[in-house]
Amino acid sequence: KLKSFSLLQEAIVPYIPTLIGQLTHKLLLVSKNPSKPHFNHYLFESLCLSIRITCKANRDTVGSFEEALFPVFTEILQNDVQEFVPYVFQVMSLLLEIHTSSIPSSYMALFPHLLQPVLWERTGNIPPLVRLLQAYLEKGATTIASTAADKIPGLLGVFQKLIASKANDHQGFYLLNSIVEHMPPDSITQYRKQIFILLFQRLQSSKTTKFVKSFMVFINLYCVKYGAIALQEIFDDIQPKMFGMVVEKIIIPEVQKVSGQVEKKICAVGITKILTECPAMMDTEYTKLWTPLLQALIGLFELPEDDSIPDDEHFIDIEDTPGYQTAFSQLAFAGKKEHDPIGDAVNNPKILLAQSLHKLSTACPGRVPSMLSTSLPAEALQFLQGYLQAATVQLV
Repeated sequence: KLKSFSLLQEAIVPYIPTLIGQLTHKLLLVSKNPSKPHFNHYLFESLCLSIRITCKANRDTVGSFEEALFPVFTEILQNDVQEFVPYVFQVMSLLLEIHTSSIPSSYMALFPHLLQPVLWERTGNIPPLVRLLQAYLEKGATTIASTAADKIPGLLGVFQKLIASKANDHQGFYLLNSIVEHMPPDSITQYRKQIFILLFQRLQSSKTTKFVKSFMVFINLYCVKYGAIALQEIFDDIQPKMFGMVVEKIIIPEVQKVSGQVEKKICAVGITKILTECPAMMDTEYTKLWTPLLQALIGLFELPEDDSIPDDEHFIDIEDTPGYQTAFSQLAFAGKKEHDPIGDAVNNPKILLAQSLHKLSTACPGRVPSMLSTSLPAEALQFLQGYLQAATVQLV
């Protein structure tokens, strides 16, 4: 059935309401006794595909899917049909991601249940649940802030649980990044310092390459969202001179390990802001880090990625998964497209760096060229000249 669905695409749009009725009925039946894993998997794939095809033709049909599916989903979640729960989360994410305006109240009614610790005990639930919460944040952050602010500590509790695990810490960062990107700033002000403290405790107790890469993307996203001064101040507020320590001991030596186009772009834009929009980098003891940080950024642009992993980290993924529960069953047709939080605001980070350095140099004439000429290696300087030419700007 799935294959014929996939081939027919638009041709079946008129028949989807009938099909949905049948699929939903089937779903109710098998959820009472889920004994055929392959059949169940394809049943959910068929649902996803029919949602995709129909909503591509007409976004407004998403409501009729929700009407048909939510009662069944509610029953599956209430009866805790373990085999089906991860699938339900994926289909719900797909539906919620289709919405263009505010988040429907049917989703908000479910929101508190998604934060229940028992759901997060099962490894198989974690990836689809994180994605679902990300969809909630993307579509409903203002609603959460205004009508469910008392649930923000629960949301942060999930993040805290995830980053404590070497296997799931990256999922914790996915959630945290969505919180920083979408939540109205004043709704999370009171929690910000605690978030950074939790991350530091984890860095001190067990620093792994994977954690450091995620941490780096997070602090640069924070910088892009709230500004370089806010980033410097939150660090130095936890402990004096801590910002310099992070730049020197983490960003400069480790940024070459960041992987993924979007992740590299976030780091490039964040580091550019640290270099050009943070007065402390120009006139305190942090100034000695300015050129090494610029060199690290040029390295991020020009050098091959460092994908080496220390010997003692090769076996992390399995060590703290409590008893193998059903593995995560990824639905192909529920796939999520990659999201770039910076988007079109910055198309070319090299040009942004050149323009930002130009602006900085006009604010303090003579300083930038002298910092470059005294300590930036010739090869890096050559690359930088190329960016400045491409951006048609000069340093003064």
